Amino acid sequence: MKRKDFLKASVAAAGLSILPEMASAKAVAPKRSFRFAFISDIHVKPEPIAEQGMAKSLQHIQKLRPKADFIVMGGDAIYDSLKATKEYTKTQWNTYQSILVKENSLPVYNCIGNHDIFGWYNVPKDTSDPLYGKAWALKELDLAAPYYHFNKRKWDFIVLDSTQERSEGGYIARLDEEQFKWLENKLDEIPSGHFISIISHIPILSICAGLYFGKNDPNGDLRIQYMLMHTDFFRIKELFNKHPNIKNCLSGHIHLQDEVDYNDIKYFCNGAVSGNLWKGPYYEFGPAYALFDFFEDGTCKRSMVSY
Repeated sequence: MKRKDFLKASVAAAGLSILPEMASAKAVAPKRSFRFAFISDIHVKPEPIAEQGMAKSLQHIQKLRPKADFIVMGGDAIYDSLKATKEYTKTQWNTYQSILVKENSLPVYNCIGNHDIFGWYNVPKDTSDPLYGKAWALKELDLAAPYYHFNKRKWDFIVLDSTQERSEGGYIARLDEEQFKWLENKLDEIPSGHFISIISHIPILSICAGLYFGKNDPNGDLRIQYMLMHTDFFRIKELFNKHPNIKNCLSGHIHLQDEVDYNDIKYFCNGAVSGNLWKGPYYEFGPAYALFDFFEDGTCKRSMVSY
């Protein structure tokens, strides 16, 4: 056999051996159910860099191909209202709403962040103000309650409220008792044939929570403070263990990016649209949003997008 004919025969034989595998791989490839953008820690304020940055992120999302079906806003929409005057808080929310209306045409599902909460750090606190605490954020984000559920085809999303006030002052990352009971009941209600995604502003589990300060403690420990990751992780984990259809947990807050695979659940910490509060990157991570593709087999894929 001539060399030329031999090569043709070899290629043909090889093709016959791999084509069935290729066809099989194509047949079992998961079908995308939908895609969405996860934008977190926008921290918009009435300053040009922040305003232009938020606008550019939304403009970028509108032009995605394949297009995004919706947006999840993962909390900290505004720069800060924990310690802010009523006037400045109002200006921040007005800035946020005006940019959102102008630059976005997609449905938005909102999550409350710690910096969206009004007045907890003010001295003195005006607890008699009807907008005090989470009330203002609920109004601006059009939420009836700080935690809720929504459905997209065979995927059920549970949006949690991570931020609870401490009697000693400040806030702690956990679920209050009423919310934990609601979560237990909601997980029981969701059909076992559906897949579940959990959304929280503060990570339920994240290695980034131990990297936030960029250094070790003097004794060598990596510090995870009570406001950086859910302090009730072990309790939540035991609950999650009862529901194998929980597939992922999505969060922001830390301004860093990670992906932790723990006990068959993927935990994604999704950086910050603002990066280092509109002052460039936070450590290695610049301003970005997460693009998620959710599939019909219960898997998902995340891509971080530097807009």
